[in-house]
Amino acid sequence: MKRIMILCAAASLLAAGCAKQKHVGLRDDADSVAYIIGMNVGMNLLRMDSTLRADAVCEGLRDAMRGATRMTREEARDYYLRYVAFERPAKVRAYEERFLEEIRQNNRSYARTASGVTYTVESVGEERAAPSGLRDTVVMRYVMRTVDGRELYSSYERGDTVRMSVRDLLPGLQESVRLIGRGGRMVTWLPAAEAYGAAGDAALDVQPNATLCFEIELIDVKKPVVRGGR
Repeated sequence: MKRIMILCAAASLLAAGCAKQKHVGLRDDADSVAYIIGMNVGMNLLRMDSTLRADAVCEGLRDAMRGATRMTREEARDYYLRYVAFERPAKVRAYEERFLEEIRQNNRSYARTASGVTYTVESVGEERAAPSGLRDTVVMRYVMRTVDGRELYSSYERGDTVRMSVRDLLPGLQESVRLIGRGGRMVTWLPAAEAYGAAGDAALDVQPNATLCFEIELIDVKKPVVRGGR
């Protein structure tokens, strides 16, 4: 909420620029600086919530500048916190559910697990050499994409091979890799709850509540060493 208040305070400088005309002429340095502030505020708001309606944002700015807002600061805070905590996550989950179900219905090669992981196995691989426990180590290559196809990570492009214990993988990947064996390939869609959740991952540019697609090639599976007498 504090972040929203800071952004709105900066954005209030742009109230005059939210007039109904299509374009605002950049007449001097003051206009140019104001426009740049507007660009930054807009980009930040889009990262926070890409569904925001620009007209409503501008209306809020104008009302704030006139001192005639439709809500008090306390009412606005309570409404926003309720929206972020309950209403928006529910809408995101509902959209995600429809999206993943449409994938399954439109391509009968896809299946869904109880957790919502939606996958298709392109090659099963060696079924006897499939991960079976959290202590198993998997050696794999993978590509991670967003729902609009934007690539976030590719071990192929980096020229590396990922080696991790199953328990260190994302929950949805823990479930997915057990469905194939050594040499297997699959495409799997992870609901946000089975990936990076509401927090996302800024380092990987994963947005909060992001549904992600993984193309996985399982190179090898290593079982934990069992020492005698222990």
